[in-house]
Amino acid sequence: MNLIALIIIIALATEYLLQSIAAVLNLRALRKPVPEEFRGSLDESEAEKSRAYTRANTRVSIASSAFFFVLLLLFWFAGGFNLLDQWVRSLGWGEILTGLIYIGILMLARMVLALPFSIWSTFVVEEKFGFNRTTPTTFLADRLKGLLVTIAIGGPLLAAILAFFTWGGDLAWLWAWIGVTLFMLAVQFIAPAWIMPLFNEFKPLEDESLRKKIHDYAESVGFPFQGVWVMDGSRRSGKSNAFFTGFGKNKRIALFDTLVEQHEERELLAIVAHEVGHYKLRHIPKNSILSILQTGVLFALLQFFLLEPALYNAFFMEEISIYAGLLFFGLLYSPVELILSVGMQALSRKYEFEADAFAASTTEDPEGMVQALKKLSKDNLSNLNPHPLHVFLNYSHPPVLERIEAIRAVAPARG
Repeated sequence: MNLIALIIIIALATEYLLQSIAAVLNLRALRKPVPEEFRGSLDESEAEKSRAYTRANTRVSIASSAFFFVLLLLFWFAGGFNLLDQWVRSLGWGEILTGLIYIGILMLARMVLALPFSIWSTFVVEEKFGFNRTTPTTFLADRLKGLLVTIAIGGPLLAAILAFFTWGGDLAWLWAWIGVTLFMLAVQFIAPAWIMPLFNEFKPLEDESLRKKIHDYAESVGFPFQGVWVMDGSRRSGKSNAFFTGFGKNKRIALFDTLVEQHEERELLAIVAHEVGHYKLRHIPKNSILSILQTGVLFALLQFFLLEPALYNAFFMEEISIYAGLLFFGLLYSPVELILSVGMQALSRKYEFEADAFAASTTEDPEGMVQALKKLSKDNLSNLNPHPLHVFLNYSHPPVLERIEAIRAVAPARG
C-alpha cells in the first residue's frame, strides 16, 4: 500500500466515522422534548411520529453508507478496478469509448446496487409514514428516464472531458474548465423547460386570488413576474416543497400541489416571497460562480495527479488511463470535497436566513413565514431537534426553530 492509498483510506474512513457519529448523536437528540415554539401546533403523538420517521430514515442511511463503504474496499483490494480495465481494453474501441464504457459500467453497477435501499425507503419507510404515492411503474420509469438523461447529457460531457485530458496538453485543465462551465450554464437554462418536465407536470397557478396577490407582491419588489407554476409533487409523495430554478426567460418558481392544498394564501405568499428573495439577493449566480471556481481548482489539481503512477499503483492498475484516473482522483479529492461541502452547506444556510428575512420584511408579515415553516415541519415530519454536528455536515437549510427565531428577530410578529 503506497502513500496515496493510505491517504484515501484514512479520508474515506474519517468521513464515514464522522457521518456515523453525527447520525448517532442525531438519534440521541431525539430524546429532547418538543420545543416550546411548537407546543400549540404539535401534540406528543405527532412529535413521536416525527421522531420515528427520523429513526427509520437514519437506519436506511447508516445501512447504505456501511454497505457502499465496505463494497468499495472489497472491490478495490480484490483488484476489481484493474480487472474491469483489462476487460474493457480488450474490446479495442479506443481511449474515449473505452473510458465511457469503463465509467458507465461502474456507475450502472452502483445504481443497481442502490436500488434495494431506494425501494425500501420509498415503499417501506415512506409508505409506513403516509408519504409514498409512487407506484412501482412510476418508480421504474423515473429510474429509466434518469438513466437515459444521464447517458444523453452526461455521456457527451464525459467524452469531452476525456478528450480534453487526452489531447489537450498542458492546458487541458483550462479547456475542460471552460467546457464544463458552459455546460453548467446551459443546463441551468434548459432544465426548467426541457429536463424537469420529463419527470413532473408543471401547470400555471390557477387560484386567481393567490395569483393576483403574488403578482402585486412581485411588482412591489421589482421581481420580473412570469407566473408561478404548480408541480404535481403529489404524484410521488405527500410531502410539500417549493423551489426557484433557472434564469433568463426560463426561470420559474414552482410550488408542489401538496403545498398549495395544505397552506393558506398568507403562508403561500410568504413562501413565494422567500423564493423571490433568493433571486433578488442573487444567491443563484453567487452559487454558480463558486461552483465554477471550484471546478477550475478541481481540474487544475486533476491534471497534476492524472499521470502520476503512484495514483494508479494505489489501485493495483497495470496501465495508466485518463478515465480510471478521473475516478481515482475523485477518491483522493474526497477530503477537500468534504471541507468544501461543509462550507457550501454553511453558505446555503446563510442564504436561507437571508431569504427568510427578505420575505418577512417585504411582505410585512413575518408571522406568515413562521406559520408556513411550522406547517411544513409538521406535515413533512421534520426533525425539530437535530444535533448540531449533523446540521453542520448535512443541512443545506437551518433547523426550523433557528429560522423562526431569526425571523422573529427581524421584525415583530403581526397578528
